[in-house]
Amino acid sequence: MIDHQQCRRQVAAVKIDLHVRCRFQEMVPLNVRSVLGPKQRSAAMNWQRLIGDALNGGRRSVMDGEDAAMDHGQGAFRCVMSKQMVGIFVSVWTRSGLRRHVRHPGVSAVGAGVLGRLGNKGAVSVRFLLHGTSFCFVCCHLASGGGDGDALRRNADAAYILARTSFLNSGGAPAPAPEELPRKILDHDRVVLLGDLNYRIAMDDAEARQLVRARKWSMLLENDELLLELAEGRRFDGWREGHVTFAPTYKYHRNSDQFCWCADGGAAAGRGKQHRAPAWSDSDTPN
Repeated sequence: MIDHQQCRRQVAAVKIDLHVRCRFQEMVPLNVRSVLGPKQRSAAMNWQRLIGDALNGGRRSVMDGEDAAMDHGQGAFRCVMSKQMVGIFVSVWTRSGLRRHVRHPGVSAVGAGVLGRLGNKGAVSVRFLLHGTSFCFVCCHLASGGGDGDALRRNADAAYILARTSFLNSGGAPAPAPEELPRKILDHDRVVLLGDLNYRIAMDDAEARQLVRARKWSMLLENDELLLELAEGRRFDGWREGHVTFAPTYKYHRNSDQFCWCADGGAAAGRGKQHRAPAWSDSDTPN
C-alpha cells in the first residue's frame, strides 16, 4: 500500500534525491500461473506506475521496459534500475539531474531455501556507483516461522544470499573493472539489507500481544530476534539496525489502513482469524 500524500511530504521535507525504499515481497501469489506466466511482470509494471505517481505528484510517466522516464523537468524522479524474482521486487529511483552520476548499474537474483527456485524466498540485489561510491541494496525475503530453529534458518538464508550473490555485466562475463567494480555484496562501500527478514519477537505470543496492547516497545525490542542476532554477532557482525520508533506490525486488513493486531487493539485488531503476534519483521539494516 502506497500513501501518496505521505510519500510526497517526505520527499519534499528532506529533499530526497535517491529513493531505494521501493521493495516488495509476495508481490504475486506463489502458484504455477504466477511463477511461469506474465502476471508477475504486469504486477511490477503496475507498481512502477504507482511509485512514479507517488514520487512525482501524479504527473504522467512513460514506461520503457523496467525503466520509467519522467516526461517533465530535471526535478522529476526516474527509475534507473529494477529487478524482480517472482514475488520479490526492488526499484531504484533518482532525480533526473542525478541520473548521469549513477554509473555501472548491476542486478542479481538468488533463490534460497527449499522453494528458492520458485522465487518465494531469497533476494534480488541492485548495485551502482554514485559519485565514485559503490552502493548495494539487497531486498530479501527470508525463511518464515516462529518455532524452534526458524531463526537459524533465517540466518542460513542470509548467509547463502551474501555468499551466492554476484554481479555480472550484460554479456554474462564478470563485470569489466576499469575502476575495480565490486562483484560481491560485502565488497561495496555502502550496503543495505532490507525487506521481509521475518525475524520475530522471541517470547510467548500471548505475552507479546499483551505488551503490544500496552505499547511497551522497549520490552518487546529486548526480545527482537534481529537485534539479538546483531548483538551476538552470529550472522550480522558489523551490521546495525536503525532506531525503531514504530509499533510492531503484521499485515493490513484488506481494503483498509488498519493493521492486523494493530497497537490499539479494538475491533480492527479482532476481525477475522487470529494471526501470529506482531513483530518488526520488515527491516532496513545497513552495513
